[in-house]
Amino acid sequence: MGDRELAGLAQDLVRIDSRSGVSNLALAQRIEAELAGFEIERIDFTDPQGVAKRALVARRGPPGGYGLSGHMDTVPATGWNEDPWSGRIAGGLLHGLGSQDMKGPLAACILAARRAPPEVPVTLLLTTDEETTKQGAREILARSRLARGLAGIVVAEPTGMVPVRGHRASIRFTAVAKGVQAHSATGKGVNANWQLIPFLAEMRMLFDRLRTDPALQDPAYEPPFPDFNLVIDNHGTAVNVTVPLATAEIKFRFSAAIDSEPIRAQLRAAAARAGLELREVEEGRPPELAADHPLVRHAVRLTGKPAATAAFGTDASLLQALAPCLVLGPGSIATAHTPQEAVALADLEAACDLFGRLVREAPSCP
Repeated sequence: MGDRELAGLAQDLVRIDSRSGVSNLALAQRIEAELAGFEIERIDFTDPQGVAKRALVARRGPPGGYGLSGHMDTVPATGWNEDPWSGRIAGGLLHGLGSQDMKGPLAACILAARRAPPEVPVTLLLTTDEETTKQGAREILARSRLARGLAGIVVAEPTGMVPVRGHRASIRFTAVAKGVQAHSATGKGVNANWQLIPFLAEMRMLFDRLRTDPALQDPAYEPPFPDFNLVIDNHGTAVNVTVPLATAEIKFRFSAAIDSEPIRAQLRAAAARAGLELREVEEGRPPELAADHPLVRHAVRLTGKPAATAAFGTDASLLQALAPCLVLGPGSIATAHTPQEAVALADLEAACDLFGRLVREAPSCP
């Protein structure tokens, strides 16, 4: 028959729109309805666009133990040809935006915590804006009382149930060039792109070096070279108008073994030479546990799978300041963030069982 309660909760969560650009209050309220008997912190904040958001921390049992963490927001519904929030179930799969990343695993975390014996300490750390600014995790870190004193945190993300002991974190660089808008035929404007191009030429050389210089690579990761992704924006300027504003955004992802300071210095120097303003936003430090860490050994024992590393990032880059973090969950990152997003109900059931065992059988973590 399957776990109807789990399937129903996961469906309900998928059916609530909680893209990072909209409020997640309705979703937070639906989740809170599942947490009778837990002490709950509602951590409210307003994002930079003025949208009301809420992170939740819920705790039951004595101090210590493990936390289970997931995020409530999703990416935009880009490319979907069916209702992204249908939550339809077909062929044993739950379909919909966020079904895999993160509504299904989130439901598994919630029920695993709720089903734990009352004498077992368990904490839920439920964030939002993980897909954008990670502000929910920052707010928990700064304001939560219940999140203190944990022995470890399992961050639920689609890893195919493989324990991920470390992943990359990122710095977002934004280079800003300013021109003067005019009809391009008049010769009176200043095109900001010409100021941007020398900077981009240096960034291309840095991109090539990251791909070829072993000193800037980490063989413990696949791919071994850091991500250095570029997006250029002329902010809707027409082709017959000189560009008044041009921005180049670069997301630099790096692992714990890579020193980011020389890369930062190169970007700052290149921006200064080109006369550009450069902004930097760091999402946190790359989390990485040793292969013999108690939390890693515990997860390896229960899953029967060797620990791995991952190229993507999670809230663990910030939550590691509270306790050692391990990333683990059902589904595959290969279909997350796509219009084909779906998760097998059997995988959610296996994850719920595993999360419960991780909490109930938790060893102490220094």
